[in-house]
Amino acid sequence: MRIAIVDDIASEREYLKSVLDAQLARLSLDAVTFDFASGADFLAAAGRERFDLVFLDIYMGNENGIDTAQALRRFDADCMLVFTTSSADHALEGFRVRALHYLVKPFAEPDLAALFDEIVKRLPADDRYIEVNAAGGPIRLRFKEILYAAHYQHQIHIYRTDGQETVTRQTFRDFSAALADKRFFPSSRGVIVNLEHAEDFDGTDFILKNGKRVPVSRDLARAARMAYGDFLFGRRDGK
Repeated sequence: MRIAIVDDIASEREYLKSVLDAQLARLSLDAVTFDFASGADFLAAAGRERFDLVFLDIYMGNENGIDTAQALRRFDADCMLVFTTSSADHALEGFRVRALHYLVKPFAEPDLAALFDEIVKRLPADDRYIEVNAAGGPIRLRFKEILYAAHYQHQIHIYRTDGQETVTRQTFRDFSAALADKRFFPSSRGVIVNLEHAEDFDGTDFILKNGKRVPVSRDLARAARMAYGDFLFGRRDGK
């Protein structure tokens, strides 16, 4: 995910970046943040490579953030737009450029936390990751790279799309909690599978696209069928 901070005051940009970093870490979001001192500089960069999210100050010297937002919308209809401002006087103009939210200065970390809880629902699935401690040190794995994981002998064995296996020592409860995403289904005690890589469910096993079969406990078979159906329905509808 690419995030832009647009504000003519350097200290404001630095503070916002610090609280953004905290939220990105809290939600395990993989992102790169860029900062710009003017709307013109931001628009030039956005014209070369799009941003997923922009925090845009409304009052910037001789520039107006609303004008910058209007110019952005002429070539990018999808970028999530959050205004940072000292007042909400421009709420109507913000509605017209489809602003997601207003952050009224001075804002606190709880404001960002609530906002990011909403933003994470709108982000592409590829932006989520988990960081685990392996033998060679910390490893960051994107959710989409995980086929399934199994807990045995006090370790989590994570099987990946590249054919490799990552082993980490932690409780299955903590590991599962870190994979709080509709793609992951706990198919049996100590096993969790990524439905994104499931080709089919035959009533007893998830058959993955690489041919691997992941067993499902008998008492979870009905829930597995429903979860898989819901996942396929959501993917078909682009949710």
